[in-house]
Amino acid sequence: MKITIVENELYLAQSMATKLGQYNFETEIFSSVKDAMDSNGDIYLLSTTIPGQKPFKLIEKFKDRIIILMVNYINNDTVVKPLEMGAKDYIVKPFNVEELVRKIKHYRKYERLKRENNFYKDLFESMINEIEVDFDPHGVRLPLTVYTNTQRVADKVALEIAKEKEALLEFVDLQKEDWEERVEKLSHRSIAYVSRIDKLKKDEREKLYEMLDGKRFILSSLDTSLETPYEKIILNSNNKLYDHNNIMTINEYVQYIIKKFQYQYPDTELSKKLGISRKSLWEKRRKFELFKKK
Repeated sequence: MKITIVENELYLAQSMATKLGQYNFETEIFSSVKDAMDSNGDIYLLSTTIPGQKPFKLIEKFKDRIIILMVNYINNDTVVKPLEMGAKDYIVKPFNVEELVRKIKHYRKYERLKRENNFYKDLFESMINEIEVDFDPHGVRLPLTVYTNTQRVADKVALEIAKEKEALLEFVDLQKEDWEERVEKLSHRSIAYVSRIDKLKKDEREKLYEMLDGKRFILSSLDTSLETPYEKIILNSNNKLYDHNNIMTINEYVQYIIKKFQYQYPDTELSKKLGISRKSLWEKRRKFELFKKK
C-alpha cells in the first residue's frame, strides 16, 4: 500500500512519511502537483494550499484512488470543489498522524467493501441474466408473495422491484437455522427478500408473518398451493434447466448447451465435451436451428 504525499512543506512531508512508515505504509513525496501527475500511489495525501498550484487535474486523474486533502483553511477551492470532483475527505493542519491513519484505514475498508459489493452484484446479475421473466415492477405493492418453479425467477423479481423502488434488499434464507434472528434484525428502511417460505411448517409461517408485520417484504415459494395473506404473483421459467419440478431430456440438455456455449468453444471442443462427433453436432444444430452467426 503506497501513500503519495503531495506537499510543498518538505519538513511536514518528511515527518509524515516517517510516522506513516511506522504503520508499515510505503510512502513517496512530491513537492508539486505537476510532479505528482506521473505518480502511481494507492492513497493520496494532497495539500490543496500549495502556492500558485491547483489540485484539480490531479484529482481528476486519480479520482478512483483514495484522496485525502490536507488544508490550512476551508473554502470552495481547498475543500468543497475537490470533494465534488472525487476526493474522499479532508484533514485540517495541524493534525496528528493517528487521526490521519484512522481516516486512511476507514477509506481502505470502505473501498474494499465497495469492490466486494460490486463483485457480488455483477456475479448475481450474471447468474439471473439468462432468466427471462415477463414482469413489470412498476406499481407493485408490498408485501408480495412470488410463486415460481425456480428460485432464480424470484431472485430476479426481487432485484427488479428493489431497483424500481430505489431501495436496498436484505436477504433472509428460510432454509437457514438462524432465520428468526435475521428477520428480527431487518431494517424498516429496506425491502426484505425472504426466500423459500415453503420450507417452513404452518406454525413457523404464522410466526414469520407476525415478525414481518409493519415491514416491506417479498416472499418466495416453489409451492403454488401454499397460501399467504399477501398479494401474489405466479411467474414460471420456460427453461427446464432451472425448473425443480422437471428433468430435462437428453435432447433438451444438448440444445441448451449448444445455445449457451457455441460461441465460447470451437465445434471440435464443444462436440468433445458433449461426448458426440462433430457430424452429430452439426446434425443437432440443423435440427434445433442453432447455426452460428458470422
